[in-house]
Amino acid sequence: MLKILDWYILKRYLFTFLMMLLLFIPIGITVNLAEKIGKILEKEVPFPAVAKYYLDFTIYFANLLFPLFLFLSVIWFTSKLANNTEITAILSSGVSFSRFLKPYMIGSTIVAGFALLLGLYLAPMASKGFNQFKYQYLKGNRKAFETQDIYRQINDNDFIYVSRFDPNAKRGFKFTLEHFDGNKLEYKISADNITFIERDSTYRLINYTKRIFNENSEIIETTRRFDTLFTFDLEDLTPVEYIAETFQYGELNRFIEKEKKRGSSNIGRYEVVKYKKWSLPVSVYILTIIAVAVSSIKRRGGMGVNLAFGITIAMVYVFFDKVFGVMAEQSDFPPLVAVWFPNVIFGIIAIYLLYNAKR
Repeated sequence: MLKILDWYILKRYLFTFLMMLLLFIPIGITVNLAEKIGKILEKEVPFPAVAKYYLDFTIYFANLLFPLFLFLSVIWFTSKLANNTEITAILSSGVSFSRFLKPYMIGSTIVAGFALLLGLYLAPMASKGFNQFKYQYLKGNRKAFETQDIYRQINDNDFIYVSRFDPNAKRGFKFTLEHFDGNKLEYKISADNITFIERDSTYRLINYTKRIFNENSEIIETTRRFDTLFTFDLEDLTPVEYIAETFQYGELNRFIEKEKKRGSSNIGRYEVVKYKKWSLPVSVYILTIIAVAVSSIKRRGGMGVNLAFGITIAMVYVFFDKVFGVMAEQSDFPPLVAVWFPNVIFGIIAIYLLYNAKR
């Protein structure tokens, strides 16, 4: 009997979640297309590029709103079970509430596994295509790069700085390179601007000055224009703002370590992306428990009350997630705390609601 009920609930859990995805994703595509169609036609974007963009958009959109789709789908079908007094009949037959939750937890494990696979491997590839299309055709690369006060450690001995960077002209202004041997500054290069000459793969420095520091003397070299080679490239110096979203997990870890050595100011943003890959699957369990606890009781207002309550909880969860994510990206707030704080708070709420539901 219980196995039949387990399969019944598990199939409803997975089927309703799938239907929720299939319902909302076309709506999301339609809304996005209605908003972007003017620019797509203006830029004469090829159809294959648009089709690829909306395939990437589907994966990106599903990964972004994964927990909310799951939460609303669980509330929906559990409320229907409650309104049909099916839950009352199950619990009246001697099945404990904890046992009743078992197929939900099995379903959560399946969905969490898929969420982990999506976040670690599939979503990064989709994010790369989604963002490249957006900045190439819809934003004209205006905000894809970090362009102000760029400071990087490019290897164990060299540090560079530019006050402003123009990605279209491949030019930096107020350029400085400092070379150290241990803690000793050996020489310093400065220029009014530095430009990458793509034809020769060289860098051109205007109003070039090199100061070489010896024990008791200083040698100064100056010239109006100086072409040279450097061991860095522009992509390393000015990674696009969405770069962390495009890496699979192992690549992302290596990228973060490299950026830490370079003194990047965006480490918080990158680590938020990293920790969310693990917090999302955990949120599947938390939101499932909350949804079942809220919707398993038959209420006077019916399914509408449960859905209204569920949507409110979902909006609060998104609010916490966004606020703490922005705090980690733009301040010294620890990214690990920022990402996991909503799960901790809602985990406590889940335990409280589950305790009252059992009663």
